[in-house]
Amino acid sequence: MRNTARWAATLGLTATAVCGPLTGAALAEPAAASGLYAPSALVLTLGHGDSAATVTPERAVTLTCAPTSSGTHPAAPLACAELRAAGGDFDALGARSDALCTREYDPVVVTVDGVWRGKRVSYERTFANECVKSSYGTSVFAF
Repeated sequence: MRNTARWAATLGLTATAVCGPLTGAALAEPAAASGLYAPSALVLTLGHGDSAATVTPERAVTLTCAPTSSGTHPAAPLACAELRAAGGDFDALGARSDALCTREYDPVVVTVDGVWRGKRVSYERTFANECVKSSYGTSVFAF
């Protein structure tokens, strides 16, 4: 049941992030000289536990990086810049070297679902604790 709730939340937020710009005034007027771009719209979730299959998401944010940075992510422009620098590879986000974290085991699961530059993305990572999660990528996982 928890997995079903996670997927329902993820699909709902993905639909909002991808289709949201297509409502209202965005349909009435074509974008002026914006050109074509590959969409980048992601839904990031966070929950405490060992795996996304058993965790109920506690927080979820949307992150849209093309054509502009937007969404409910609190640091959307910085997160998009980080992802662009990493080529959209979440495993390539480096850990900060100045982070001092305890060895306490209180697992945090982060999931990412959506589209990055036109390609489907599905990512899951379990961090040992909140501090370790926050040390990876200065903005992407900070929500």
